[in-house]
Amino acid sequence: MSSKSLPANRWLVLIAVMLAFLPVVLDMTILHVAIPTLTQALNASGTDVLWIIDIYPLLMAGLLVPMGTLADRVGNRKILLIGLFIFALASTLAGLAQSPAMLIAARAFLALGGAMIMPCVLGLIRKTFENEDERAMALGLWGTVGAAGAAVGPLVGGLLLEHFWWGSVFLINVPVMLVVAPACYVLLPRVEQTTPGKWPIGQALLLIAGMISLVYGIKAGFGGKQSLPVIILVVVLGCAALTLFARMQLSASKPMLDLTLLSHPAVVAGLLMALVASGALAGVELTLAQELQYVLGKSPLEAGIFMIPIMAAAAVGGPVAGYLSSRFGLRLVASLSLLIAAGILMLLAESDFHDPGVLVPTALALLGLTLSIGLTASSIAIMGSADASKGGAAGALEATGYELGTGLGITFFGVFLSSAFRHAIDLPHGLSPVLAEQASRTIGDTYIVAATLPASEGAALIEAGKAAFSQTHTLLLMTAALVIAALAVVVFVTLAGHRNPSRPHH
Repeated sequence: MSSKSLPANRWLVLIAVMLAFLPVVLDMTILHVAIPTLTQALNASGTDVLWIIDIYPLLMAGLLVPMGTLADRVGNRKILLIGLFIFALASTLAGLAQSPAMLIAARAFLALGGAMIMPCVLGLIRKTFENEDERAMALGLWGTVGAAGAAVGPLVGGLLLEHFWWGSVFLINVPVMLVVAPACYVLLPRVEQTTPGKWPIGQALLLIAGMISLVYGIKAGFGGKQSLPVIILVVVLGCAALTLFARMQLSASKPMLDLTLLSHPAVVAGLLMALVASGALAGVELTLAQELQYVLGKSPLEAGIFMIPIMAAAAVGGPVAGYLSSRFGLRLVASLSLLIAAGILMLLAESDFHDPGVLVPTALALLGLTLSIGLTASSIAIMGSADASKGGAAGALEATGYELGTGLGITFFGVFLSSAFRHAIDLPHGLSPVLAEQASRTIGDTYIVAATLPASEGAALIEAGKAAFSQTHTLLLMTAALVIAALAVVVFVTLAGHRNPSRPHH
């Protein structure tokens, strides 16, 4: 590769796109520690809270592939700049939201901006770095920024909430975008190769409608908010939309999402790992953030600091997974990391968070590390099984798996928590039926109801809520452990015929 064919400012381009990517990843986790504060400030119900967190990864999961194909048609630079503008505007709206519904709408708008930014960042790195070694280094740096961004999210959230109101966790994005957007405008190449053809907007809408219907059905089903016929109808419509989308992809000459990749067992195993590991990581972080603040009375900053081990270890899992996979083989590394993660979840389920000692932080670090190794192993499995010509399609499939896993993880953990919490709480006598119903939904609702009661009755209700949440949290971590242990077995069996790509000879 001659040096003259490489853009001279390529490392500056990398810095610009990594800065554009950082707020998108921060927004995945920054909200976890802000939830208790935000719940009380907006009087948000348990279902509101789930939608506030969830609408972002779920819509991103539905939008990533369509936005990636749109960027191929009209150019990465154009879509990235529009995405940055939308992200800054949506962050402002989210920070100034006055009700849960306004915040959910703003988060949906944020997801649109994020879904425009994310595929463009990868597309620009691919196009800017033509030299394979440099591209590998650039993608490695990009991955580290992604992991580090998600890792410091709760800490940044905690720091902001220590000094400002909850809206600051969104408004922090605005000054970042004011620096990043002009940098991207100046540095990114104006002339790009684009793919000819129409953009199939109908398929994009079908994918999003199917995903949202399915998740809404699951939430409404467990939340008991809708009648059974309505829930069945929504779930059936969601399944029908996704089935129709899949059939369109399989029959199209140039599909939006290349589902033929699922004929590789390693891709299926990788996708399952991406879904379950990212879901478990998001769900555990969210549960932990609530336990630390609602039950242990920690401030958002203290909760963010407590969660540093899980995040910091997750940030180093990538390089470790790459080294171990080339040394011991993907099958062993992937299944063993999941099995260890399951064991650690069981240990955490039985641990006393009131007296964490060294054991709990160590277990959290090991959990972050093993789940992160599982996630990187999923990436190695997917990308290693796809032909070079299908690298973009495989990347889109993998990114969709992560986002969908995060969204579904938060859905299942949240729905499971509220369902188990309702059964576990032993409400004090004398509460009116309406207040009793609200107080038994989630621990956030317990605190909202307690604030309306006389001091002694409020304190008794909060104690009942704390006891129920600790009990629920144990059951939840045990269930997550069993799911991940089952996944370890499935991955071990599915990757039985997988051969590691032979190392190149120099």
